[in-house]
Amino acid sequence: MAIQIVQKRGLATEKNIKGSHHLVVLDSVTLKTFPFHKELELKLKRIDKKMESLAKSPITMEIQGGHFLSFVVLDKKKNTFQRHTLIRKALQPLLSENPPMLTIGIFGREDLKEQNARAAIYVALMNSQTLPSRKKENLKKNIKSIKLFGVEIQDKFSDEIAIVRGNTLTRELTMLPPNELTPSIYRSKIKSLAKSNGWKLEEFDMKKLKKMGAGSFVAVGQGSEPQDAAIVHLTYKPKQIKKTIAVIGKGICFDTGGHNLKPARYMHGMHEDMNGSAVSLGILLTATLLKLPIQVDCWLAIAQNHIGPKAYKQNDVVKSLNGTTIEIMHTDAEGRMVLADTLTLASRLKPDMMMDFATLTGSMATALGDRYSGVISNRPELSCLAVRAGSDAGERVTAFPFDEDYEEDLESGIADIKQCTLEGGADHIHAARFLNRFIEKNVPWLHTDLSSSNRKAGLGAAVSEVNGFGVSFGIHLLKTFLKK
Repeated sequence: MAIQIVQKRGLATEKNIKGSHHLVVLDSVTLKTFPFHKELELKLKRIDKKMESLAKSPITMEIQGGHFLSFVVLDKKKNTFQRHTLIRKALQPLLSENPPMLTIGIFGREDLKEQNARAAIYVALMNSQTLPSRKKENLKKNIKSIKLFGVEIQDKFSDEIAIVRGNTLTRELTMLPPNELTPSIYRSKIKSLAKSNGWKLEEFDMKKLKKMGAGSFVAVGQGSEPQDAAIVHLTYKPKQIKKTIAVIGKGICFDTGGHNLKPARYMHGMHEDMNGSAVSLGILLTATLLKLPIQVDCWLAIAQNHIGPKAYKQNDVVKSLNGTTIEIMHTDAEGRMVLADTLTLASRLKPDMMMDFATLTGSMATALGDRYSGVISNRPELSCLAVRAGSDAGERVTAFPFDEDYEEDLESGIADIKQCTLEGGADHIHAARFLNRFIEKNVPWLHTDLSSSNRKAGLGAAVSEVNGFGVSFGIHLLKTFLKK
């Protein structure tokens, strides 16, 4: 992180922001007491726009010395996602020049200043991080300092800083090329993270999983050479524990589709199929940094889905850890296979709540596009909490049904359940019904299908295509659940 935030109660003026790129955040189109308002009025007149347009689209202009000023209006009607999106668009031309320092001026009503300042700092920090690049010349540099004028936040943005660190970890891991994040390398990185953050580490490798009878996970992992797949269990245990939560992530480091091989168009980008595990790690890191009074058990299903002599195939029948037999219908539905046994292990510890994250189904992306992610739960009230948490975080989710009759489509003539159907349809709901069969102890559970993990134009607070969606949402949900 290493970005210094200096807070100034006094308002930004043309004099004290001289020599820096500057963001002007207003809460009303009627304000006149902000730097370079006359120059802004002239520009708006030239392009035939009114101040009201700043509530829909920021304006950037160049001032003497070659510095940029961006102006944006965040009124009380804006929700978190809208605030983040407008600030991201306002900051993008400023940050693209890699300035060593950024200044932000907050203007308007005292009761709106804090939320506008928090949004501005969060978005600025989010998009000032160094992310993986293998270009010979990588010109991206971190901002060294941010000066905030017009308000002072007592907690010094501790929540925003922690969430950005978790989000950055998620993006860093997800963006690594597949030859730099095999299951072996990933497990090594996780060990280093565990040591640095004081997490307890437990690994269930292929040999151990075979002995335990975790046939669903093993079916996928056995197709790779070396057989370095594993379920990794990390635990953050604070001194004071009010709740115990399990966070589970799909960690498929590369997905060929197996014997049902993906065409090139759909295989490209499948190194990001481990994004759910990276989101889970980001949530774990943020919870640790914030010292939340929650024990977090993080379960990562790390494997690759390859084709080879040992790879599982259509019509195989495998037995899962909880004894359920599964008829294999399509080898590209591997995510639910590795999650099945992982969910069983997580539920056996009887947490107060479980939530999993996975780039699981194309049908969720078809249903929602890449602007929203979908949630499905075995508790309707948990779905409601999730939608609210997503709204508060600026990472939007919507809930899908979980009715029992969807499971009729998964009835098998030779096993306890089909892995999926070949007809497609509501596969995101079928996947949730399938996964539910492997949760023991009737633990409250929320499934998050990450259809919005990558968006070319950026999403919400994030400029980068890989946006780390889920970390802020997950933390907001943990905090909400803590209050229950």
